Amino acid sequence: MTRRFCRLMLPALALLTILAPSTALAQVTAAAGYTPPDDTQAIKVGAVVFYDYTYTKTPKTTDSAGNTFSPSVFNVARTYLNVTGNISHRVAFRITPDITRESGTGSSLAGSLTVRLKYGYAQFNLDDWTGNWKQTYIRAGIQQTPFIDAQEGVYRYRFQGTVFVERDGGLSSADAGVTFHTNLPNNYGDFHIGLYNGEGYSKAEINNQKSLQVRGTFRPMPGGGFAVKGLRLTGYYNKDHVAKNADRNRAIGSVFYEYKRFNAGFDYIARSDEASATAAKVNSDGWSVFVTPFFKEKGNGLEGLFRYDSFRANKSLDARQNRTIAGLAYWFPHPGGAATAAILLDFEQVDFKNFTGAGTAPAKQQRIALHGLINF
Repeated sequence: MTRRFCRLMLPALALLTILAPSTALAQVTAAAGYTPPDDTQAIKVGAVVFYDYTYTKTPKTTDSAGNTFSPSVFNVARTYLNVTGNISHRVAFRITPDITRESGTGSSLAGSLTVRLKYGYAQFNLDDWTGNWKQTYIRAGIQQTPFIDAQEGVYRYRFQGTVFVERDGGLSSADAGVTFHTNLPNNYGDFHIGLYNGEGYSKAEINNQKSLQVRGTFRPMPGGGFAVKGLRLTGYYNKDHVAKNADRNRAIGSVFYEYKRFNAGFDYIARSDEASATAAKVNSDGWSVFVTPFFKEKGNGLEGLFRYDSFRANKSLDARQNRTIAGLAYWFPHPGGAATAAILLDFEQVDFKNFTGAGTAPAKQQRIALHGLINF
């Protein structure tokens, strides 16, 4: 019966193919010009190392025997292990343990290198539905905050030290929350908004107050000549509370510029802080400017680093903390790959001005350091 059934069906199938060939082929052939998304599951492992030797010229310190000396130290400031991957072209993830120095006191681990989580998030890509608005995604978990992550795409010297708005401006580079990001069409910029705990990735949430952070970056002339297409204008606002009715707000305006011979940037930050709902509000502000000239090309050969920060902790007073950084870096060539390695010899000075009426000024700080970076 089986053989007889097959002999009867074969002519019918052949006739169907002749009468409707397009229907038969459409079931097995992709449309012309269509490239299906790559849903290959993958996982990658990378590493980042910040290492340095630092000599502190001033202030001097005193050892247990009463001897005065200038501190010097070999140090590994930070080590990341980056694990990234994708479940499909719509779902990706990142896990980044951060190995850093334990600086707390009173603990048996004080001074030890400890592991904590810097990033750990899921990313849901939405490009299938957003047309020309590329890099559109939602992230959930411990992730980058909007401003610092964008700035460090232009300022590439975090291995020397954190950027101004993190070091003096009271921002954290990562926090736990949920965010939305998208690129404007035709490379005109991008938009990033997120709701975070507000305490930073290194601290636990302590109450029900959340930090709403918004950044918009606009490129006025992305299709212009090389001299103008690298210009970016950025606005950022962080609406947060230490506790109910106790503000912890940040506003930043920035100009970033990328050119074949240098990168440069300028930030202005305004802060508003209340220690509690009944405490007086303290307004502070500051600004920073940097330029990194390239002697050959960005990321290949000699580069310079020049940066100046000025911060006023209380706008009702004129006491200021000023930081000057100057250095010469060498970025090792890396043909055929995205991994980078660099060394930087730099001088950093922090001084304090106009502290009359604002207490005793801290001692001037001067450091000479050799910093190194491995990013693989």
